[in-house]
Amino acid sequence: MQEKNKLILEKLKPLIGLLIFSVIISFISPRFATSSNILNVLRQTSINAIIAAGMTFVILTGGIDLSVGSVLAFSSAVCAYLLASGYNLFICIGVAILIGALSGLFNAIIITKGKVQPFIATLATMTLLRGATLVFTDGRPISVAGANAISGFRYIGAGAMFGIPVPIIVMLFIFIVCWHLLMNTSFGRHLYAVGGNEEAAALSGLRTDRIKASAYIINGMLSALAGIILTARLVSAQPTAGSGYELDAIAAVVLGGTSLSGGQGSVVGTIIGALIIGILNNALNLMNVSAYYQMIAKAIVILIAVLLDRKEK
Repeated sequence: MQEKNKLILEKLKPLIGLLIFSVIISFISPRFATSSNILNVLRQTSINAIIAAGMTFVILTGGIDLSVGSVLAFSSAVCAYLLASGYNLFICIGVAILIGALSGLFNAIIITKGKVQPFIATLATMTLLRGATLVFTDGRPISVAGANAISGFRYIGAGAMFGIPVPIIVMLFIFIVCWHLLMNTSFGRHLYAVGGNEEAAALSGLRTDRIKASAYIINGMLSALAGIILTARLVSAQPTAGSGYELDAIAAVVLGGTSLSGGQGSVVGTIIGALIIGILNNALNLMNVSAYYQMIAKAIVILIAVLLDRKEK
């Protein structure tokens, strides 16, 4: 019984940390707990949360993906270019998602067939796609303000449904789908098995390379989706978009309790981790803390969380 309670407490740690953190911030800044600010936090968090959802799949396999920010930038740049050229909105979105999927597949092939470490493989892809984005855009933003489909596209990033911003609705939908895949499908069970012990999973008949490839493809597609939402909100694709997003996504996954060694964690913990980072950023902004100090504060919070987690294990 004691062991069961300990296990439940372990799973609730990220949520308890989020609640305590929120209460503390509410006392420090009364503006934090307003409904408009909460919606603002969720909207700002949605981009990182969607990327982090895909990153969860990859990290559960024992891998890592440093290319998500570059995938976001390149796919959104192509999407914006097609929109500005007059193509149908759904075709533009479909092409962007396809680019994300192909980027994930490219990473997976290098890792599984080339036997390259995920860190090195995705670092190379990150640099490649960042350079490709700068070449494609010539280092300048691509505006879609004059596109025929601008109203529908803008709705994705800045619209609202029943008073709830569309990015938040998309984020929640993505997390429900990801949770279902991980908890209620054979694919999810196989993903945990590969991350827990890849050799044993292969000996039991699982196609480990295919499972890992699926995780990277899902991650690439969700990175592209996050890029679409970001571009729709800004009404332009920035060549430097997504810089540093991979670090925030990994931090959200780790803060949510997912093990970097793979095989342990959940997408529910990931969204909580993303919210912790989002609330921290929002709180520092409300307190008018310099952006330079915000980076230091974020690093300290993440480091403390990881050290406490390692100490308990």
